[in-house]
Amino acid sequence: MALLVLAPSPPAPPPSPAALRRSAVTGIRCSSVQDLERSPAPRPGASLPLLRAAKRVVLVRHGQSTWNAEGRIQGSSDISVLTPKGESQAETSRQMLLSDSFDACFTSPLARSRRTAEIIWEGRDDELIPDPDLREIDLYSFQGLLKHEGKERYGVLYKQWQKNAANFSIDGHYPVRELWDRAQSCWERILAHEGKSVLVVAHNAVNQALVATSLGLGAEYFRILLQSNCGASVLDFTPQTGGGPPNVCLNRLNQTPNSPVAAGSSGGRKTSKRIILACQGTTQSSSEISLGGVGYVPLNMLGTIQSQKTAELLLDLKVNNILCSPQIAAVDTATAICEVQEAADCLGADCVPRYVEMKNLLELEIEDVFQAKQKSFGNIVQAGWMGSMEYKTLERLWAQSKHAWQALLNELPDDSESDRVVVAVGHPTIHLALICRCLDLPVEYMSAFHLDDGSISVIDFPDGPKRRGIVRCTNYTAHLGRWSIPITLPTENDEEF
Repeated sequence: MALLVLAPSPPAPPPSPAALRRSAVTGIRCSSVQDLERSPAPRPGASLPLLRAAKRVVLVRHGQSTWNAEGRIQGSSDISVLTPKGESQAETSRQMLLSDSFDACFTSPLARSRRTAEIIWEGRDDELIPDPDLREIDLYSFQGLLKHEGKERYGVLYKQWQKNAANFSIDGHYPVRELWDRAQSCWERILAHEGKSVLVVAHNAVNQALVATSLGLGAEYFRILLQSNCGASVLDFTPQTGGGPPNVCLNRLNQTPNSPVAAGSSGGRKTSKRIILACQGTTQSSSEISLGGVGYVPLNMLGTIQSQKTAELLLDLKVNNILCSPQIAAVDTATAICEVQEAADCLGADCVPRYVEMKNLLELEIEDVFQAKQKSFGNIVQAGWMGSMEYKTLERLWAQSKHAWQALLNELPDDSESDRVVVAVGHPTIHLALICRCLDLPVEYMSAFHLDDGSISVIDFPDGPKRRGIVRCTNYTAHLGRWSIPITLPTENDEEF
């Protein structure tokens, strides 16, 4: 394999206090339970300030700007404005968040972000709170260039920005490292606000950095957690009993006004290989059945609707393979997806049914204790509930997920030409583990993500299945319409999210 020759970088500047705090908690990323036993594991939220009460933070990226449409590098410049499409996206986001309660709205001072915030915040009494540290990443000499101009003028330096952004330097600066430090300082002010629910309207890169730093992830995760125009990401923070940094859970990532499975790029790179984690629909309660364990519980009426909604959402894709848990709710959900896919090309007289391979994957099956625990929460499953599971039980699931993730990767061809879409159907529990496997995170991070019944999560592989995937979205539920949970709806006791 040919090696990419990069321009030499100047010596790194001394780390900032925020960077030192991050390095102290990031730890070693482990690929197995055995590795976890040998090294201390990082904890999501360990670098965050203390929190006295539960708080939900919703991050929204601005709508499409004029420079987005032109393919121009914006950085922290303040020249571009929203396009008509961007205004429409912001209005869609306003409608999506209209019934949700917010106590405050922080915004970047840049025009494209502030205008998006003004549209979403219309009709609310409180003033917007501008924060200069929420501006987009500073890209210095790159700012204002069309992308092809960046390639022509800067050659290998531009390639470094594309391939190794965390170590990219320009004009004596390390933009991504500086951004991570800024994001860390933003959390100090956002979490210090007295409101229980806070909206933040900013930009692509800075929202990525906010998500990553809240989870204790370093700058190497830049471009891994996608943020689309007007995409919403939701983070739940709960104080720890006895003090210490708060627990944090990424409730959802990049819930967009448009379909998350529409054709396009991931992080600016064309992708033709994708894994979709489809959570099975809601099941009947254990009191509604008399035979078998929890694993044999079928979908209830709501679950049947959810599975059909997921099948309709995926109709825009040509699914090649469906791998599902052998448990009945997963099989029924997978069957609904398969039947809709195979009927997709049979709308005309010359009907040629589309063949979709569907098979059971034993490694996607979960123990009954996980389903029983999830059911114990009732209609609204508490974010971060996996943290209450017995560690030995999690270890067994974690070991199993390693084989499940590899089986999914094996379904993707290792070439640059073949298109392939693989759908995995199972309980939210196993998909939480698979997301952590994708991100190369240890088992402790399973409680740092949340998935609802009927949701989908999308992972793209623009560099092939042997490289880390790009998470396009997690816990996407907009396709469920009225059968989904509103973004800022609290739990029944209204005390914590």
